[in-house]
Amino acid sequence: MTATHDYTLGLHEIADGCFAYLQPDGGWGWSNAGLVVGDGRSLLVDTLFDLDITATMLDSMASHTTSAPVETVVNTHANGDHCYGNREVTRRFADVEIVASTACADEMGEVPPSMLAALNDAPGEVGDLFRSFFGAFNFHGIEVEAPTRTFDGRTEVDVAGRTVELIEVGPAHTRGDTLAYVPDANTVYTGDILFIGGTPIVWAGPLSNWVAACNLMLAMDVDTVVPGHGPVTDKVGIVAVRDYLSLVDAEATGRHDAGIDAFDAARDIARLVGADERFSEWGEFGRIAVNVETVYRGLDPAHETPDIVEQFRRMATLEGH
Repeated sequence: MTATHDYTLGLHEIADGCFAYLQPDGGWGWSNAGLVVGDGRSLLVDTLFDLDITATMLDSMASHTTSAPVETVVNTHANGDHCYGNREVTRRFADVEIVASTACADEMGEVPPSMLAALNDAPGEVGDLFRSFFGAFNFHGIEVEAPTRTFDGRTEVDVAGRTVELIEVGPAHTRGDTLAYVPDANTVYTGDILFIGGTPIVWAGPLSNWVAACNLMLAMDVDTVVPGHGPVTDKVGIVAVRDYLSLVDAEATGRHDAGIDAFDAARDIARLVGADERFSEWGEFGRIAVNVETVYRGLDPAHETPDIVEQFRRMATLEGH
């Protein structure tokens, strides 16, 4: 049975002292975050895509963080919708430690907010394209606050007597993906290892690593699962994402071996996925273009993936906008 929690904007208590900050509809940039409250201290899982929406989120948490200030931020990965708001946290709370995997920290500066600001502000077709994805966000004036502590593999963070286990599962969605597991609440915050109701996007890969991350979560003692995007779920949601990725990996590999162009393969697989009742209602289905490119690149290191503008153009084309 799928977990039932209201999917509305704002802060929701999902387990004892564990909260999810949800941003429907979970599409491009509308990410989730988490708060784990201990005895006088808190841990924040991820920040949001710009300073204003991060400030709104922190305001909603004030009834908890006034008596249990945020002492630790965990960035689950380097995409801006999970880390661009770091500085708003360090502005409000003294001596905050920002924790991320080494790979996440290394990747964090590769897509600076100024680049997204410039793409949103660009004239003509490019600006129209990026505003269709990210026009709701203000990237001006953001300086990314880098991690102050990094780890490889696994580590633990003490939150005033509560243990949060950090488990590196990348490269998958990005190069440094991390799960944040709260054993005493049977809860896991997945970052973008899970998109619920939306199509996963595989920037780094391989897809087999992501499938392995799903299998790892399925083997954990978990009742409540907070995805990076979409409503709170349970293991049913994990299975759906795993099955999608397994299908795409197999179908793209077959088309690569048959010598089919990557974008032609993406169009073909998009039709197949759209006819599958498990995935047919998912949003952002155009992400298949990026996912197929990642499979092809993994099979052939000489494969040339298009630049980022072209990748977004292809996703928009598949979705008819």
